[in-house]
Amino acid sequence: IRNNHQTRSEYYMKITFLGTGTSCGVPTIGCQCPTCSSQDPHDKRLRCSALLEEGDTRLLIDCGPDFRQQIMPLPFSRIDGILITHAHYDHVGGLDDVRPFCQFGEVNVYADPNARQSLLKMLPYCFEEHRYPNTPVIRLHEIHPHEVFNINGIDIMPIQVMHHDFPILGYRIGGLTYITDMKTIADSELEYLKGTEVLVVNALRRTPHHSHQTLDEAVAFAKKIGARQTWLTHAAHSIGKHDEVNNILPPHIRMAYDGLVVNI
Repeated sequence: IRNNHQTRSEYYMKITFLGTGTSCGVPTIGCQCPTCSSQDPHDKRLRCSALLEEGDTRLLIDCGPDFRQQIMPLPFSRIDGILITHAHYDHVGGLDDVRPFCQFGEVNVYADPNARQSLLKMLPYCFEEHRYPNTPVIRLHEIHPHEVFNINGIDIMPIQVMHHDFPILGYRIGGLTYITDMKTIADSELEYLKGTEVLVVNALRRTPHHSHQTLDEAVAFAKKIGARQTWLTHAAHSIGKHDEVNNILPPHIRMAYDGLVVNI
């Protein structure tokens, strides 16, 4: 609820979809399918990531190998936190590229214990006591499901979803719930999603996959949550063209696309 002292910039949060593709991106190397051959810019999908902005605070969800390409067109300013869903390469492979942002101070990265340990092994040179000159200055924070933490006055609640049999994190931030790489979610987690206004959730393809939701599964999940808007992300080329998929979706459930900006 907005009080009389809140300005518009303090009240509204903005999410920019930096990437909406799966681990191979779209177009996929060597593929000539209709999606990969499409000239529609909505069918060009970099690896999955999003930028949240509220006032002067900027939060990045995941930092994949396309991060440099994704961030270059945007204003160069401090990143106040990077929220990691899990440490698969398509979600963390761009962390070395945050080094220019270290001129604003250390970059704070938030990850659960599994992801934290993976990052220590993946980027050991960033965390050594005597670091090599010009390596990124990253501070790792360990976070846990349902334990709220705060960045510049923004409350962030990690939630737990299952990536096949591997527990990973989604995030509830105000009216936004952001989930990627989910196959299933426990009923006990749904309590933390109540009141979601804008839902972001993964929809990989139309045929079954062992560790990701299909399009039909994502739509069923969106209907269960009942958000005002649902945006589907982490899509492979085999899901089809952006416009063709949107034509079979309910009006309040849409395919996200790279560069899409949504105000919350």
